Amino acid sequence: MPFTDVRDVCLFFTDEGEGEPVLFVHGFSCDSHDWSWQLPYFMAAGYRVIAADLRGHGRSSVPANGFTPKDFADDLAILLERLDPGPVIAIGHSLGGAIVSTLAVEHPEMVRAIVSVDPGYLLPEAFRPMTDTAIEALRAGDPVATAQAFLGAAYAPASAPHLRSWHMRRIAGVPHHVLHGALAGLFDGPDALGFDTVSGPYLRRRTCPVLAFYVDPNRAAVEAGLMVDPRSKVVTFEGSGHWLHQERPDETNHLITDWLASLDGSAAEPT
Repeated sequence: MPFTDVRDVCLFFTDEGEGEPVLFVHGFSCDSHDWSWQLPYFMAAGYRVIAADLRGHGRSSVPANGFTPKDFADDLAILLERLDPGPVIAIGHSLGGAIVSTLAVEHPEMVRAIVSVDPGYLLPEAFRPMTDTAIEALRAGDPVATAQAFLGAAYAPASAPHLRSWHMRRIAGVPHHVLHGALAGLFDGPDALGFDTVSGPYLRRRTCPVLAFYVDPNRAAVEAGLMVDPRSKVVTFEGSGHWLHQERPDETNHLITDWLASLDGSAAEPT
């Protein structure tokens, strides 16, 4: 479980297993523990699994800035250059969905396929006042309470209480400027991808196959219209919370590996 220096940050990452490489990218205020429901499954299925804590998150170091999707993607590109796994299957949740899509657009030779799990892009412009208010409150108010309230609406009645408790407590340990910078980087600024007016044209630049999971069928339909590779697919889990890969892990895992096997028939199946 090594660390490596990447530009101005020391990244914590794990790299385990053998086979086709899969890169797992967590979301806002989270860390690579988010993939505890996936990593053993994919290793048993014959994949090499790489999971990193993004700059400012988890066990990685905390720089003063650099919290846009492009900054995060550039860090991961350097990490992949060092690990040299070849083109990866890049799986990202929430903010991580924007990051893996950015990685595929800016470094297409590094990404074979994308899996986006309820990604943090393609939000309607009607949500901009809400995100603007949250970003300002993260800057000038109580960042932890603001982030907890922002994500607190991302659960469904069926969401397990222990997941919410874990997520909310983890937010309290994220440095305040990281909470502000990561949300601002996603929704406000030249590299922001949160809203559909920006992310729509950008996502059309992805040339690899994409599997996207959504809670909201309306956003799912928008993404389906942006997919370039005909092997791409959208799945909707209505009634789930935002961390659907934790709430419905078995279904999510099997859907992903079945889809990967369908791409060219070369992906290993679980034993």
